[in-house]
Amino acid sequence: MKKILLSSLISLVTVSQPVWSQTVSTSKSICPTEVEPAINTIVNRPQFQRSRWGILIETLTPGTTLYHRDSQYYFIPASTVKLLTTAATLQKLGANFRIRTSVYGDNQGNIYIVGRGDPTLTETQLKDLAQQLKNKGINQINQLIAVDSYFTGSPINSTWQWEDVQAGYGAPINSLILNQNSLDLILSPQSVGQPLNVTWVRPEQATGWTIENQTRTVSKNEPEFVEIGRDLSQPIIRVSGQLRVGAEPEPVYAAVVEPTNNFIQEFKQVLVMSGIQVLKTSIASNFTYPSQELAWVESPPLAELIKTVNLESNNVFAESLLRTLGVQNSRSDSVESGLKEIQSILTQLGVNPNGYHLVDGSGLSQNNLISPLTLVQTLRIMASSPVAEFYQNSLPIAGISGALKARFQDSSAVGIVQAKTGTLTGVSALAGYINPPNYQPLIFSITINQTNLSSQQIRQSIDEIVLLLTQLKSCF
Repeated sequence: MKKILLSSLISLVTVSQPVWSQTVSTSKSICPTEVEPAINTIVNRPQFQRSRWGILIETLTPGTTLYHRDSQYYFIPASTVKLLTTAATLQKLGANFRIRTSVYGDNQGNIYIVGRGDPTLTETQLKDLAQQLKNKGINQINQLIAVDSYFTGSPINSTWQWEDVQAGYGAPINSLILNQNSLDLILSPQSVGQPLNVTWVRPEQATGWTIENQTRTVSKNEPEFVEIGRDLSQPIIRVSGQLRVGAEPEPVYAAVVEPTNNFIQEFKQVLVMSGIQVLKTSIASNFTYPSQELAWVESPPLAELIKTVNLESNNVFAESLLRTLGVQNSRSDSVESGLKEIQSILTQLGVNPNGYHLVDGSGLSQNNLISPLTLVQTLRIMASSPVAEFYQNSLPIAGISGALKARFQDSSAVGIVQAKTGTLTGVSALAGYINPPNYQPLIFSITINQTNLSSQQIRQSIDEIVLLLTQLKSCF
């Protein structure tokens, strides 16, 4: 989940390959001494003269530098921030850590649902909780109380841009997260000239919402794009854009307005459908609830959660884990505490604390700053840590999985590059590991800032550099 150009926009426009993007040949192997001039040929192209490249490429052991360009300086990292967030969380909490959601009861017939920020909760888990209560003979609840106090501070990061907090990828983060606090819609083309058909993925979410549909179906030779926005003062969702006739339906996501209320109302519906009457609902914070746990569900282990963070670049999962770190040692603002905990953990591991400045755990903020050196340091430390396998398994594999599944297809990078992507307006990044068949393993970080080129154009140049590295051989 990442920010690309417009609000919650998934751009489908096909960009023709520009004349200047002549791909550097990687059909033959290259020696280490050829790496620097080959990369310089790419990054010194005229279209990049006002852009900033930050690059560091090293061998995994013993740490020989093959190429560096402003690697000690700050760059806006986009979603490569998640490499730091998941590294610290995995080191601190362990691969088997799970997030528990509990239901408590008192002698007055009140039921308390207590959340701890599990980002995986769906209707399936709510049905599980309802069945557990039913099995204990509970058929009526006088008051269903949502306790949303585990995470403290604002559910929305103040440095995120206006359009981002409307979108599903910028959803608010609270202690009771349901369906990733997202309103999910499907846009389907109809006949040329007609608006796209808008349907709810979960029809129960439609209650109270008005959809303003400003979309249309276009012919097969026209560009495609869709956008979704949400009014922050009224229950209105606005969709616009166009899809080609006969095209596949396109999912779009908007952030819920009041996540805790959304949670408690959906839980109430599940309870009623399970045969448990609910007389009243309410929301509480800083509330003392009974100690008797009547029901509970747990998230998948952390090893699986960080796969969602890194493979899918999921912001909601990343921000939940940041806050989960924060509540381990402090009850102050969960984001601030989480950021301090990341710095403390990484510093103990040997990452220079002066090499980065974070304001969130996902990379959605333009205020994050990280040097390529810091990313390489983190990747190197994690490669030799006890949790190395879990960490590396969370990264997309070129041409095979996650955000790199459609990238590097039919190239020398397939299966041997594992890396985290990062994309914001004017920012593109890639950092991870390469295992060239004829050379020793590599660690790399490539970031470009301050560019007005399209994401496709930037990625093409980054990919050229990566493909060069996959062709390395030892030369004597």
